[in-house]
Amino acid sequence: MIFCFSASRLMKTSEIREICAELRSNPTLLTALELAAKEKLYQQFAPKEKAVS
Repeated sequence: MIFCFSASRLMKTSEIREICAELRSNPTLLTALELAAKEKLYQQFAPKEKAVS
């Protein structure tokens, strides 16, 4: 699966390193973020259900 990451704001390298260190030390947080991102992707690309008439 190919992902495209985009930033909502520019960050300093030190900020990115802090975030990565926090995620590495807390796998539960990483799993929660991953599930939220997957759910958002599935909602975007899931086929829309047609209304019953």
